[in-house]
Amino acid sequence: MHKSGFVNILGRPNVGKSTLMNALMGEKMSIITSKPQTTRHRIIGLLSEEHYQIVFSDTPGVIYDPNYKMQEAMNNFAFSVLEDADVLLFATDIYEQYDLDDEVFKRIQHLAIPKILLINKLDQLDEERKAKLNAFWEQIDFFDHKMYISAKEKLNTDALLDVIIKHLPEGPAYYPKDQLSDKPERFFVSEIIREKILQQYKQEIPYSTEVVVTEFKEKQSNKGPIVHIFAEIYVSRKTQKSIIIGKQGSAIKKLGTASRKSIEQFLDQKVFLELFVKIKENWRDDEKWLKKFGYKN
Repeated sequence: MHKSGFVNILGRPNVGKSTLMNALMGEKMSIITSKPQTTRHRIIGLLSEEHYQIVFSDTPGVIYDPNYKMQEAMNNFAFSVLEDADVLLFATDIYEQYDLDDEVFKRIQHLAIPKILLINKLDQLDEERKAKLNAFWEQIDFFDHKMYISAKEKLNTDALLDVIIKHLPEGPAYYPKDQLSDKPERFFVSEIIREKILQQYKQEIPYSTEVVVTEFKEKQSNKGPIVHIFAEIYVSRKTQKSIIIGKQGSAIKKLGTASRKSIEQFLDQKVFLELFVKIKENWRDDEKWLKKFGYKN
């Protein structure tokens, strides 16, 4: 008997959804930073073994008051997981607070699929907080399972995987068993660069940037094969371009070095990386550019 299904992760920003998928996959599929709204797209991760294939789906955190059309598109990605899920993982953490009539509960309570409540950051949980959490979540009666986990420390993630497999429907593999994602390498390269921007720059800068890989070619050099990558970093204002570049190019050089090292680790190949900064004012509210950047069809 072979099992397969879509296991989709839903929750607010910064509760550890990407860390969880990476832990379950055993691979780094989604970028992770301490900043909210790190994930912008729906990212598929494929976990395949002889008797099953799990199609994991990591999504942006639900934004309750989106300020830009980009954030509205991110919400569409988030709630799209309700349309094709065979198993739903609803992720929260020990610090989050919900109202019983929260909009997200209204959307998921009537879904006729297994729903698993995951309360993350178990490694930081004390008994007093656990008692309060249990008292609240016992009022929500539509989850099939409730589990405390630590995605970062991989506590209870093996047990979670067992529960997921138990609930998978019978079916064939949707993708080749040696495939890890439906996204191309270019996508993950652009995500790695964006991760480094999130880590290096402060305030609004990371949220105003988008990265597009314009060239990705394998070439031969005197020292062996090397991947030539050109990437464009789009910002919303001229002042942001100056900050990305830095004094005498110091900031973008630092960004390029950090990005290249991570890309080389990801591709397991030597990389030549060149970054260019471009200005596109108000791109987060521009339908044409949101399509170009993959936020809309």
